[in-house]
Amino acid sequence: MANRKLLVCVLAALTAGAAIAVNAPSAQAAGLSPFDIAGRGATVPFVELEAEKAAHNGTSTGTDRTYGKLSSEASGREAVTLDAAGEYVEFTLTKPANAVTFRYSIPDSANGSGRDATIDLRTGSALIKSVPVTSKYSWYYGYYPFTNNPGDPLPHHFYDEARALFGTTYQAGTKIRLQVSSTAQSPSFTIDLADFELVPDPIAKPSGAIDVVADYGADPSGATDSTAKFQAAVNAGASSGRVVYVPRGNFTLYSHVIVDRVTLAGAGPWYSVLGGRHPTQRNLAAGLYGKYVGEGGPSQNVVVRDLAVIGDIRERVDEHQVNAFGGAMSNSTIDNVWMQHTKVGAWMDGPMDRFTIRNSRILDQTADGVNFHIGVTNSTVTNTFVRNTGDDALAMWAENVPNVGNSFTRNTIVAPILANHLVSYGGRDIVMTDNVVSESVSNGGGIHVGNRYPGVNGATAVAGTWTLARNTLIRAGNSDYNWNFGIGALWFWGDSAPITGATINVTDTDILDSSYAGIQWIGNQTSGLNLSNVNIAGAGTFALQAQAPASARFTNVRASGIAQPQTVYNCAGAGLQIADGGGNSGWSTANSYCGPWPAPQWNNGSTTPPTTPPTTPPTTPPAGNLAAGRPVTATSQVDVYVPANATDGNPNSYWESSNGSFPQSITVDLGASRTVGRLVLKLPPAAAWATRTQTLSVLGSTDGSSFTTLKSSSGYVFNPASANTATVTLPASTARYVRLTFTGNTGWPAGQLSEFEVHSS
Repeated sequence: MANRKLLVCVLAALTAGAAIAVNAPSAQAAGLSPFDIAGRGATVPFVELEAEKAAHNGTSTGTDRTYGKLSSEASGREAVTLDAAGEYVEFTLTKPANAVTFRYSIPDSANGSGRDATIDLRTGSALIKSVPVTSKYSWYYGYYPFTNNPGDPLPHHFYDEARALFGTTYQAGTKIRLQVSSTAQSPSFTIDLADFELVPDPIAKPSGAIDVVADYGADPSGATDSTAKFQAAVNAGASSGRVVYVPRGNFTLYSHVIVDRVTLAGAGPWYSVLGGRHPTQRNLAAGLYGKYVGEGGPSQNVVVRDLAVIGDIRERVDEHQVNAFGGAMSNSTIDNVWMQHTKVGAWMDGPMDRFTIRNSRILDQTADGVNFHIGVTNSTVTNTFVRNTGDDALAMWAENVPNVGNSFTRNTIVAPILANHLVSYGGRDIVMTDNVVSESVSNGGGIHVGNRYPGVNGATAVAGTWTLARNTLIRAGNSDYNWNFGIGALWFWGDSAPITGATINVTDTDILDSSYAGIQWIGNQTSGLNLSNVNIAGAGTFALQAQAPASARFTNVRASGIAQPQTVYNCAGAGLQIADGGGNSGWSTANSYCGPWPAPQWNNGSTTPPTTPPTTPPTTPPAGNLAAGRPVTATSQVDVYVPANATDGNPNSYWESSNGSFPQSITVDLGASRTVGRLVLKLPPAAAWATRTQTLSVLGSTDGSSFTTLKSSSGYVFNPASANTATVTLPASTARYVRLTFTGNTGWPAGQLSEFEVHSS
């Protein structure tokens, strides 16, 4: 979502540097990568290699984070410019690969319509292929709403991405070059990074599936509009209960395909590609949409998997519905989908319930990556990679209707050009856990909690219990050109209403090399914050930045590498109230300052990732679900149904043990000994999960080795009519570790659990 405020200063245009002969990684190439953080972020199918860390004979962009510089939008805040024939960046494969996606920038054309060129992929002297590159999907200008007019100030959104299959597999150790063959089409090529992967063979048509080409005549060459043929195939699939298969091809769609009660499956996101735009009605473009509420929606039971939506959107017009996904979809899943060059990857307008995006890639959007808008509940984005969005990467906006129970988990997000990596504007019981983000550019930070934007107040404001746990924020926040003050890596803005109606638990979080402050408050009062085990390692200005009253409890909040001698910026005076829970260091509200904004000093953080997460538990027990976001282990798991799914706050993800091998156990670590009196156990609430009885016992331990029985073995019924939820009442007990041991399941020969909630009473 854009920050719709007038911009107040004009930055100098980019200047090109002359090439120099070098053949070694940059001296600044030690900055942390989002892929350096073990156990957090998305599991991706590629290996990312930064250009500045590779051999090259180009010129570094430098590492300036100032808005309007090529380096400010680069991953790691540095890239390599090639501006002469023969110049290259040479990457050495660390794993076998048959494909690459590379991030680049070329100068815009003089009239802003875009420049086209090619760059060579080579191994040694052998040409693999020449890859088309363009500036048509990059280079925006001026104040919001942005233009394509190079005469306007503030150029930004410089980078785009291209992908190519090699046609063969190269082994680890192979050197792959991106090399300039000519500067006739473009005077320079700036290379940021390359993602190398081993793309599997195309997925075959499922047995009994409808084929959009063979059965309905869709055009895999993309020469003609296939919208009507896709719609007919999807309608047939919905009425017959058959999967609709999209074979290998590049399909042109002039408008949306409406999906409802259907599975649309491709041959893989490198093979089955939907794209296109109406040649005259520019507000119509390729996309897959659910039915809107009021027009027969929301759509139900939609699955879209194993394909790509790569559009042709070159500008931002907020009124245009030119997104990869949109409308309303309940009990639906987007799985392994590549979204690129659309306005928004998925702008979902509710009310709608239980919608999941997972295992996907969202790249090069003109606006948001995802936005859960208007009454979206129990929905999630998980294990998804997001880069180069034009606005918030993953957002929730509770405009007029509450958003409840949504989550963003295990995602990796790089360089949203405007606004935040992770944000919820209003909402109740929101979860953001195990994410890794890097490179805030403008008007936002790594994680934002806000009562902001139309319709966010009263019943839609921030409420309930929020869980922000095990997130890593790298080079987040910024020295903002718009507001003329800095934005924190983690920030709270009570704009339309104070943030006073929620308990917000921020735990086990690393804020690394923040571009301005570590943590910020602005607007009206913020309260209800509990921060524990938070590591601020490097900040361009302050550890804390209070521009508004705030009250919080800090336990084991540690700061180091703070650029300013005063560790706290406090213009709220006595309105900043931080209760000391113990274990805090490196900052002090007594060492504070209120005055002119200092220029940030970057690169204060460690160049190596934190090796051990903080473990000191809070001395004040958290409210609500004691197990939310806590570490969890199990005796076994099947495929992607890992134990952590049971504490991630998403009722649609679940743990499942090995089949046919009872007993099986799952154990949650509450972080400290707590009073436990009640468990709430859940399975996914979709009707497809038929009623079943699971037989289990409850055990507890204070040390993780000696367990006692808290509740003897008994059968618990999970019925979709009652949201597949069972409650276990315990005698008042004290335990740090709570274990469920399963010995039977009438619905499936395994232990199954989507949520493992532990409550004190």
